[in-house]
Amino acid sequence: MKTPSGSDAGDVPSAAHHGPVSHAIFRMGRLYRVLAGQLMREVGLHPSQEPVMRTLWERGSLRLVDLGELTGSDAATTTRTVQRLERAGLVRRVPSDTDKRSVIVEPTAASLALRGKVECIRSDLEHRLTDGLGEAAQAEMLVVLERLERNLTQHVGNATCPACADEPCD
Repeated sequence: MKTPSGSDAGDVPSAAHHGPVSHAIFRMGRLYRVLAGQLMREVGLHPSQEPVMRTLWERGSLRLVDLGELTGSDAATTTRTVQRLERAGLVRRVPSDTDKRSVIVEPTAASLALRGKVECIRSDLEHRLTDGLGEAAQAEMLVVLERLERNLTQHVGNATCPACADEPCD
């Protein structure tokens, strides 16, 4: 029996039979990260740095804590990312004029010159991802993905599996 991806059902790990949608999302996420990483490395960025740069390009200078909140990263991750970007000459950290405890992160001229290339890579990645899908299929896919995101958002912080509370899942 063939799976939707065209592989034999025997090629699918047995764990995937209990969660075929989860397994498909895992596979897609992995492939997406690999391709995004390859493309972003061409301009000297790691895929995790791109959302930080995009946020700074769109909003301008931000407090480090606000940058972390806007990108959904914890303080330690944001700090490490900004340090790496600073070493690459793409951002500058300066003390806040109004709050001496805060650090402001601002994009440099070098990063602004990179913005067009990153936007081109994003467009190319989107095209590669949706190749062969018409507008209606893309719109439907967005609806489904948004629904899946809402479903997961409801359960973040409460990861206990009620079906497994008394005994392991089959």
